[in-house]
Amino acid sequence: MMTTLNTGRKGEKMLLMGNEAIARGALEAGVNVVTGYPGTPSSEIIDRLSKADRERNLYVEWSVNEKVATEVAAAGSFAGLRSMAVMKMMGVNVASDFLMHLVMTGTRGGLVLVSAEDPGAISSLTEGESRYYSKFLEFPLLEPGGFQEAKDMTKWAFELSEKINNIVMLRTVTRISHGSGNVVLGELPETSPRAHFEFNGTILDEQTGPILTVPGPFAVNLHARQQNKLQAAANLFEDCPFNTYEGPENPELLIITSSVCHLYCIEAVELVDAPDRVGILKLGTTWPLPAKFLKKHMQRTERILIIEEVLPFLEENIQVLACQLGAEFAAKKFHGKGDGTMDKVGELNPTLVAGALSRVLDLAMETVSVDYSENINKQAVDNAPDRMLTFCPGCPHRASFWSIKRVLELNNQQGFVCGDIGCYGMGMLPCGFETVKTVHSMGSGTGLASGFGKLGQFGMDQKVLSVCGDSTFFHTVMPALANAIHHRADITLVVLDNSGTAMTGFQPHPGLTIKASGTELPALDIPSICRAMGAKVQVVNPFDVENAEKVLLKTIEDPDGVKVVVMRQICALSPEKKSKKQFEIQVDENVCIGEECGCNRLCTRVFKCPGLVWDGEKKTSKIDAVLCVGCGVCHSICPSGAIQRKEIA
Repeated sequence: MMTTLNTGRKGEKMLLMGNEAIARGALEAGVNVVTGYPGTPSSEIIDRLSKADRERNLYVEWSVNEKVATEVAAAGSFAGLRSMAVMKMMGVNVASDFLMHLVMTGTRGGLVLVSAEDPGAISSLTEGESRYYSKFLEFPLLEPGGFQEAKDMTKWAFELSEKINNIVMLRTVTRISHGSGNVVLGELPETSPRAHFEFNGTILDEQTGPILTVPGPFAVNLHARQQNKLQAAANLFEDCPFNTYEGPENPELLIITSSVCHLYCIEAVELVDAPDRVGILKLGTTWPLPAKFLKKHMQRTERILIIEEVLPFLEENIQVLACQLGAEFAAKKFHGKGDGTMDKVGELNPTLVAGALSRVLDLAMETVSVDYSENINKQAVDNAPDRMLTFCPGCPHRASFWSIKRVLELNNQQGFVCGDIGCYGMGMLPCGFETVKTVHSMGSGTGLASGFGKLGQFGMDQKVLSVCGDSTFFHTVMPALANAIHHRADITLVVLDNSGTAMTGFQPHPGLTIKASGTELPALDIPSICRAMGAKVQVVNPFDVENAEKVLLKTIEDPDGVKVVVMRQICALSPEKKSKKQFEIQVDENVCIGEECGCNRLCTRVFKCPGLVWDGEKKTSKIDAVLCVGCGVCHSICPSGAIQRKEIA
């Protein structure tokens, strides 16, 4: 039998992605309830655990949003089960409202919040990080510095949570989450817990009483109890095996670091050849700080360099601690983001850390010459293919934005579109005909549109549209839509329904008939929900361009309150759609007018589907048979009728 993440035995070694290591650590901890909302780089954790929900007796859920995910996981904890909520860093913002109350009441079964963060904004709109929530809301923060530690620390996080009866945050970053390394497996426990919510004890008894937040003196008492828990965690952190030191007894320079930056620091010290001069103190417990452990190592040096991503969270807290420890520590020389040694933006890497080391220690470091770097960059610009971000061949969003753009032009009232996060966020780029004019957090497009739609009394007569995906509709658009309908804002919401959370891997949402493990659930119908809320609703197929434009134009020119157009077409890359062509597409070279007046390469220059290419020799467009998925939209937009489609039986 092949060893899998869900069956591997103690002592076996597996090559695991960081997210898989976290999932394995949760299994070794005996986790029972796992929830979350998909978001890169976090999604694989729940994906892997969903495959173990039967053989390990787990309940695994893709929740409607991160706040609900945390609430469902907390319910598991309140009933005595080990539970975990998983999200990316921006999702912690969504969950924070409930978190602010949860940390006051405390937990029962171990409860771990995994925040997968994205320094460098590789797949995110911001570099925002959630470490500050641990200090602001007063709960422990753990940061694994490698793949083995990602597994081991996850298991320990559940134990820590149960020792202090509170939630624990495990923070990972992209290079841990999506990197891979060898991991020695631990034992998978055989557990058969029985869930039971006890509520018959006194209100102050965390294990047997009701779980309440109450205003006044009681809230103050809860806050004091919460701070005592944080101090208990700080005491445990003093002897934590995830806090380590390597280097000389009395280093000339002490690096204090955490997370994946620990690996960068090890390599950087080798790059500058300074192992006898530099010590590396790696913190796995980054809030609250282990004061005695830090004091022990900081007193052995006069210079300290703090390496972390992205903001100076560690740096600021360590400097505060140094002041509290007395004049001897406050006088030490600190280097990092505060003095400009390190940037406050972007990802780090060994070369950047080595550069900082060479500056701090005044070391000669062999670097790439400026001329060489400039030449390499020039070669990349001149010789690499020009590939802009674009929608996939056959993406329904391209067709949707084509129709929206044309309809706004036909309306001629300087109308605009408010958007948010998702594949359709590329509607702000040329591939979306630069249609989207605002992009913020999930659901904010409709919230903004709701505001714009009430500005008629101040003379605003522009048509206002918002766009959202089907998953985002359930995540945060429904409250914004309710607000717009209640206040009779003059807006049109366009739901770009491509039947899944496409951007992060087609995870299910309440509009689909499956749950995380693939078993069937009842689906909620978006048009019916919108009608029940009081909106006028139309459903169109964006690939039927003529009808879509007709419906959109009539809808946006209706002045009576909120209108909803659901543009429904399954994503071209979804498992259900792959390899299922509706049309065979070809270009009649004798009809194609190419660069002549009346076309000017509309299909390849403006519409820009990757399945359409320009033949420079023949001066006509042609179909790339490998990329074309046969959606047939290009037939509808061709002004000369040269692009022909034949329905496949």
